[in-house]
Amino acid sequence: MRVVTGEAKGRKLKGPTTTGTRPIIDRVKQALFNIIAARVEDARFLDLFAGTGSVGIEALSRGAASATFIELDHQALAVVRENLQITGLADRAETIHADAFKYLQNGQSQTQHGQHKQYRQHKQHKKHTATSSMEPHNEPGTPLSSAQPAPYDIIYIAPPQYQEMAARALGILDSSPLVASTGLIIIQIHPKERGAVAAVPLTRLALTDERRYGSTLLLFYTMKEEQSINVDTTTET
Repeated sequence: MRVVTGEAKGRKLKGPTTTGTRPIIDRVKQALFNIIAARVEDARFLDLFAGTGSVGIEALSRGAASATFIELDHQALAVVRENLQITGLADRAETIHADAFKYLQNGQSQTQHGQHKQYRQHKQHKKHTATSSMEPHNEPGTPLSSAQPAPYDIIYIAPPQYQEMAARALGILDSSPLVASTGLIIIQIHPKERGAVAAVPLTRLALTDERRYGSTLLLFYTMKEEQSINVDTTTET
């Protein structure tokens, strides 16, 4: 794996150390960022099941304002931090040791109940600047701040396969304040998982594009009032 282009172009990334991590291959990652290129610069990016951090790091390399990496596995999170150091992009990143669904549900409940128990390892976000990812982190569930975070412009979801995690995350995000009004959600799954994701009842979000690259399927969701991408079921090999 490597950073395809941008500030850290060509930097080699460390691979996964756990069996549950499925990093996106460089060819698919390049195709993905060709599609979303216009949205990445100055965006707030959420890499929800971070794995090695490859996708969020690519976003930072291409000019994203900040990237948040959510990962429950300690070993995988350590790889994300190493890769941020390797690429020199840690100053615009934060890594959070947390269960992805608890993180999403927390973001949802902060609007419903006026509370925000955020899974952070250190200091608050500032505009266009995220905190260093290398400081000691808190255990999941530790409330550190009462400040409400800004919504994310791009959310990338690539959970372990065949556990219906993508469908569950999409259902939560449909009513979540973590999604910006012009936000984009991208789901990476195996094509066999499409049915479960497509069956999720949605109120605010809608599928606006999908691309298949061999055994990798990318689904793109935007707010219904922001459907600027035509649905395309192109299969690329």
